[in-house]
Amino acid sequence: MGFAGQTRELAQRVGITQPLLYRYFPTKQDLIERVFKEVFLKRIDDRLTDLITDRSRPLEERLLDFYRRYAERTYSYEWIRIYMFSALMGNDINRRYIGIVERKILKPLCLEIRHHCGLALAPDAPVGEAELEHVWVMHGGLFYYAVRKYVYHSRVAADFDAIVRRAVKAMLAGVKALGAP
Repeated sequence: MGFAGQTRELAQRVGITQPLLYRYFPTKQDLIERVFKEVFLKRIDDRLTDLITDRSRPLEERLLDFYRRYAERTYSYEWIRIYMFSALMGNDINRRYIGIVERKILKPLCLEIRHHCGLALAPDAPVGEAELEHVWVMHGGLFYYAVRKYVYHSRVAADFDAIVRRAVKAMLAGVKALGAP
């Protein structure tokens, strides 16, 4: 049905009346906000950030654990398709979600990479644009694995952990080779 569908059609598909749907969601935007909360916000919580920032474990191990859990929460047929359809429809929930991903996942990851690679930056130095783009490349590549699997129905490697491990090693080696972000 997608985001362009009519509420009448949605009510019929879920087996309720349109007035009952409006009782819980007075506007279509209210329904979209609930989808955003249930489908996107509930899947990213502070425990995921804590996985990234827990320096009692090696960074590679933390990132493998993080991406394994992140994939369990988001890399599904339904989630990927809702994410892609909402973006194609011009809905702002993707931009909002990306802002949360940057704040709760990617920027903390940049700081952990600095620490891991021994980069001589002040601990409170803001994350630079190039630094953020570097981790977006890795994160986006792992996301595209799910897109290939659930949108394009392409063959993907079965061992996701091996893919993550390789991506993390390549990213860390690249940061070390480049030096300061």
